[in-house]
Amino acid sequence: MSTGDFQLAAAASGTSSGARTLTIVLFVLFVAGTLAITIWASRQTRTATDFYAGGRGFSGFQNGLAIGGDYMSAASFLGIAGIIALNGYDGFLYSIGFLVAWLVALLLVAEPLRNSGRFTMADVLSFRMRQRPVRTAASISTIVVSIFYLLAQMVGAGALVALLLGIKSGETFLGMTAGTAKVLTIILVGALMIVYVTVGGMKGTTWVQIIKAALLMTGAALMTILVLAKFHFNPSSLLGAAADASGKGSAFLEPGLRYGKDVAGDSGQTLINKLDLISLGLALVLGTAGLPHILIRFYTVPTARAARKSVNWAITLIGIFYLMTLALGFGAAALVGGKAIAAQDAAGNTAAPQLAEALGKDYAGSGGGAVLLAVIAAVAFATILAVVAGLTLASSSSLAHDFYANVIKRGKVSERQEVNVAKMAAFVIGAISIALALGAQKLNVAFLVALAFAVAASANLPPILLSLFWKRFNTTGAVAGIYGGLVSAVVLVFFSPVVSGKGVNPTTGANLSLFPVDVDFHWFPLDNPGLVSIPLGFLCAIVGTLLSKEKDSDKWGELEVRSLTGAGAAQRAQRQNKSKDESSKHRRHGGTPGRVGRLARSQRTHPGRSHTDGTAVRSRPPGLVDWRRGLRRLPPLRRVAGPRAGSRRRRQLPHRQP
Repeated sequence: MSTGDFQLAAAASGTSSGARTLTIVLFVLFVAGTLAITIWASRQTRTATDFYAGGRGFSGFQNGLAIGGDYMSAASFLGIAGIIALNGYDGFLYSIGFLVAWLVALLLVAEPLRNSGRFTMADVLSFRMRQRPVRTAASISTIVVSIFYLLAQMVGAGALVALLLGIKSGETFLGMTAGTAKVLTIILVGALMIVYVTVGGMKGTTWVQIIKAALLMTGAALMTILVLAKFHFNPSSLLGAAADASGKGSAFLEPGLRYGKDVAGDSGQTLINKLDLISLGLALVLGTAGLPHILIRFYTVPTARAARKSVNWAITLIGIFYLMTLALGFGAAALVGGKAIAAQDAAGNTAAPQLAEALGKDYAGSGGGAVLLAVIAAVAFATILAVVAGLTLASSSSLAHDFYANVIKRGKVSERQEVNVAKMAAFVIGAISIALALGAQKLNVAFLVALAFAVAASANLPPILLSLFWKRFNTTGAVAGIYGGLVSAVVLVFFSPVVSGKGVNPTTGANLSLFPVDVDFHWFPLDNPGLVSIPLGFLCAIVGTLLSKEKDSDKWGELEVRSLTGAGAAQRAQRQNKSKDESSKHRRHGGTPGRVGRLARSQRTHPGRSHTDGTAVRSRPPGLVDWRRGLRRLPPLRRVAGPRAGSRRRRQLPHRQP
């Protein structure tokens, strides 16, 4: 999620063959365990609610762990630690931004979204609007955000494998060159994410994310404790050592090394740097509340209270994790050194693995360094797998539930058909992601993550907030807001310095833009478009609403009650639980619902009695069936006039003519 996410070089890591083998073994064990859980989850997935929302059966704590696993990607683990190691104080901006973003999700989005929707973000947006245009726009936005996020994760995985397996340029490992290893890793990650989604659905994906969150928190906590123990648990000593090793002195612990720089004699560039810092902060803080794979997690809990509790747990876990990245980043700066980190990777994404190896060697020799590096490498791979599974599920759910079921079929589709389309969509999205990642291996993919956050904050957040809190909001405003934010974010990023014209890194000489150094067509001065595209998304939504005469006060009232009280969600949950109880009861009795199941149970009760066609009969008291049938034919009860009319109700039989 950082500016330098996944700009991983194929430089050597110096790992031994033992470390390579251990890394592979740990990764295989994780994959085998998660696949077993996925197969188990597939046996518990019977309905669309099970596939999309895990049957709404996860507790607040479980969902909080899953949200943390979905949110704490390899970009956070590797990228933020690297930025802190190279830029000091400025790198911690990402940790603070990602943590504060959850306050927006908790206070404005989590509970109303869970109460008002069913499976996807579009359920809320289209509740009081015309279904087809709103769901189409929401589906396109969801897929765009997810694809760019997926692409960044998968390209990062391909670049990461050559680094962590220690495949140097010109060398081979198991007969593979670095390029071949990257290709196979991208294909493997894509295949696994398709399996997780199509086989396990939300239940399988959620358990994978829970396990990944536990592994990531354990690995980060272990490294944090080792770093602090090295400095006798004195944060001041750690910061002082990091500042001395950085070669930048006290400036390493002050803002301005990377963001908001003051350029002497150039007030215009200084202003641009300040605005770019504000733009990045807006995207970080507001983007989280619009990420599709995070929003669908609020539907996996049974009540609004559980949704709030899950966000509270997520904030706690994510806050602890990002505090640990502070120790990891400054620890890498102090124990590894900024020059050694930049020499291996200019963006600093290898800071955490290098720190793991250094700590292991310091405490247990070279063998310990290899073991700890292998553990951290396996955790990084597990992180990537869990995140891509969540992204694939979010995009395939939107494509099947929003576009296919409600736009193409206009709601006239069975749950089984809808789930089958979602599984096919997962194959398609996975194949597209693999193809794009294979073609983008040599590209700078940092802008992809920034684009995902910018699009989420610009296209998804405005219509969500306005739909929940503005009575006048209508279909035209929702469609204009989504497309306005989406197009503006994509266009501004394409014409920004991130794509062309940024130049080279003065220290390493690496190109800082997507296109070659000699290509420059940028006219937008900011790296992140959030400062412009987010207000533009709100503006398009407001103007579109005011230009349209569409208005539905009744629907707004119903949505307001549902979002604030959860009344509709509670009734929906009761219906689902009743349906599950009935299905479980029929399965427990060995029969199917309806007459066939009743006859089968009767046959067990009276095995010797049956009709001539073999169907069982249940003995009843004489005349019971006729009496029940006659009772059903009686007219409904109604109040009658009389001295005791208010005390009881009498049945009025139709007057029979003589």
